[in-house]
Amino acid sequence: MNSKNSYIIQLVTLIALVAPLSYAESYNPEDPLKSVLWDWMKNEHFGKAKVVFDNRVVVTAPALAEDSMNVPVAVSVEGLADVEQVIVLVDLNPIKKVLQFYPEKTKPYLAFRLKLEQSSAIRAAAKTSDGVWHVGGVNVSATGGGCSLPSGASQNKFWESHLNEVQGKVFPLGAGSQRVRARIVHPMDTGLAGGIPAFFIQKLDLSDDAGTRLMRIETFEPVSENPVFTFDIGTANADKLWLTGIDNNGNKIRAQIKS
Repeated sequence: MNSKNSYIIQLVTLIALVAPLSYAESYNPEDPLKSVLWDWMKNEHFGKAKVVFDNRVVVTAPALAEDSMNVPVAVSVEGLADVEQVIVLVDLNPIKKVLQFYPEKTKPYLAFRLKLEQSSAIRAAAKTSDGVWHVGGVNVSATGGGCSLPSGASQNKFWESHLNEVQGKVFPLGAGSQRVRARIVHPMDTGLAGGIPAFFIQKLDLSDDAGTRLMRIETFEPVSENPVFTFDIGTANADKLWLTGIDNNGNKIRAQIKS
């Protein structure tokens, strides 16, 4: 481990240890999750925009993460119209932004797995057409280390010959609604483990066969290795879908998903 990465990990650990003592009275009491970093998170990610806590933005995750490198999370925005963008954040991760997605022709729903460095609030913020950010979230306990450990994929030669391969399937939900699940072979390294540079998927588009984009996703280092994404495409035509994208090294993703 180089000295820079070692310093980052030590600093994050120190913050986690002293924050509850040093900032016990500094959190915003309006934050339902009582995070010591909420005010900072709000200023850093939303600036001067209006932010409201809203139980229509639902984040589902286990109360206790059994595997800090693969924490299942689902984000669903229910009963909130004109959702343009959704951002997923982890307060106490060294890299706080996990991903953001734009539900252009889909329901504002996305399930995936993320890395959790330590016990933390996991939040989703949905931006509506009036510029307001609606925030929901949950607290998840974890043993930690999810962001600073090397991925298993990076130590397995399998990924070199199968990088960015996609396995996908469409599932009927009833009443004409459909759900799409896709798995991509990729190590998703954060760059925080010694000697292993950051290597992660940056952009994904889910489109129909006519080229109409259904959802756009921007992903960052805290997404788990070999990521699995689940989309709720409603009644969109799922006879033939395409998942395309690119990682930070310029490697392209292009795969057809059939019903």
